[in-house]
Amino acid sequence: MDLTTTYLGFDLKNPLVAAASPLSMEGANVRALEDAGASAIVMYSLFEEQIRHEIYELDHYLSYGTDSFAEAASFLPDLDVEAYHRGPFEYLDHIARIKSAVDIPVIASLNGTTPGGWIKYARGMEAAGADAIELNVYYIATDPLQPGSVVEHRYLDVLTEVKRSVKIPVAMKVSPYFSSFEHIAKRLDGAGADGLVLFNRFNQPDIDLDLLEVTPKVRLTDSDDLRLPLRWIAILYGQIQADIAGATGVHQAEDVIKMMMVGANVVMMASSLLKHGIGHLWHVLDELETWMETHEYTSIKEMRGSMRQQACPDPAAFERSNYMQALNTYAIEGGGGGG
Repeated sequence: MDLTTTYLGFDLKNPLVAAASPLSMEGANVRALEDAGASAIVMYSLFEEQIRHEIYELDHYLSYGTDSFAEAASFLPDLDVEAYHRGPFEYLDHIARIKSAVDIPVIASLNGTTPGGWIKYARGMEAAGADAIELNVYYIATDPLQPGSVVEHRYLDVLTEVKRSVKIPVAMKVSPYFSSFEHIAKRLDGAGADGLVLFNRFNQPDIDLDLLEVTPKVRLTDSDDLRLPLRWIAILYGQIQADIAGATGVHQAEDVIKMMMVGANVVMMASSLLKHGIGHLWHVLDELETWMETHEYTSIKEMRGSMRQQACPDPAAFERSNYMQALNTYAIEGGGGGG
């Protein structure tokens, strides 16, 4: 059975990629992911805020005591080396260690909202041995006077600046919250994105009614979360040159199959591995091969894009038809009821 696929210019042994998660913080876990069948690994994210902190901290140490006496310009205090290297520098060191430990592609992850200090560390990631970079723009517009076009330009500016600064492939992990997602996807594609990762999942906060505080909560996905990227990958397939990664709700082999059928190059798994353990990859691969054999598919390439929406002459009408059918069907099965 030929499970090979391509992503960001790499020939991969199968479509299962370990998504950015805490699992990649430990070298032993990364080796275990490769042994369990992961064809590539996206490292945990380096956050823009960590880069800013490193810059401010360095400025503090360089300027500390400069007004004390004439010779102070050459004075540097002793640094707490361990504390200072817990951020960006440690991340770059970790890339180098991981690259020496595994044979599969290692994709670094940058998470932020502005070009700023990203450029320096994008170059650093490339120099440390990262095979590619995934840009994760996590930005929520809260200013009612800010038009959607400004938000789109933020994504495009970050991508353009990073693409100019490195030679390795750059993928863009994006959210679905655009008024015309296909439009921004095509703009990112035109700006040089080598891949689009669908989707960046914005974690929604909750309220603690005892403490009367807003509390951040991370909810791991399940297979029902697959539907949103499934729809948009089906729409985008054949419309853009960039590779596509399905990155939400992939837990079982059937989730992988659906993603491949609508046109994804790879799927990215995080929640399922955090829930079931790294060895879950073997289980998914085994079920994938069994399903393909049963349904007489000989390769992933044969399967890919077979359920794309491109063949539909009016995708918008198709989507509305599905919407109406789903609501009407649910009303019948549920014994009636509206709204």
